[in-house]
Amino acid sequence: MTIPAPMHEAETARIQAVLDRFLSDASCAATALIDRGGRALAVAGTAQAYDVVSIAALAAEAFGSTAPLARLLGQTEFSVLIHEGAKESLHVSTVDDGSILLAIFDERTTVGMVRLFAREAGKKIGSILAEGRSHATPRRRA
Repeated sequence: MTIPAPMHEAETARIQAVLDRFLSDASCAATALIDRGGRALAVAGTAQAYDVVSIAALAAEAFGSTAPLARLLGQTEFSVLIHEGAKESLHVSTVDDGSILLAIFDERTTVGMVRLFAREAGKKIGSILAEGRSHATPRRRA
């Protein structure tokens, strides 16, 4: 797991605990917190079995590419994208302006369960990230 620069170990551990809980509650195979550029910040579950780097990059790009479509419908962006497959599916949702929550799931759960617990996990992670930003010391310009 990569720790974003402004985060401390305690915040990273709290985020990891939220991801682990989300994984369990929603019965997902894997979950990841990524930044809007597609970099994985934290992972949980069987994410090691997947090419998380590629999934994160492509999911962030897919998420960003829907913004023009959302604007045509009078929205800033879509907050949730679901890609349903025959065996596995992907749930992608906004956490805050800088991060996205991914969940890979299969027939052991439902889209509704994943959405419910992703919303809860996203709020908790968003609070942790906001708290981390408020504690970050401003960088001086040279």
